[in-house]
Amino acid sequence: MSKPVTDADLQVVARSPFHVFYEGPAQSVTAANKVGVFDILPGHADFFSILNPGEVIIETGSDQVNFDINNGILTVRNNEVTFFVNI
Repeated sequence: MSKPVTDADLQVVARSPFHVFYEGPAQSVTAANKVGVFDILPGHADFFSILNPGEVIIETGSDQVNFDINNGILTVRNNEVTFFVNI
């Protein structure tokens, strides 16, 4: 059962060309770029990054969604996080 989105949540969509890894509310997102591992939390500034290979972690509050990527991009705007990976 998914929990409702609140102002304190991120809205996350993580997909590849042929698969949706996760779509819904989250409390945090962890990924890596060439600078290192970083976290996205609610209220994060607008952000764009090219992602390095590695693990992505999406913490939903009731569950943790983990998946490995080969490459990708991530955008953050107004608490909306969009991943497009394995492209």
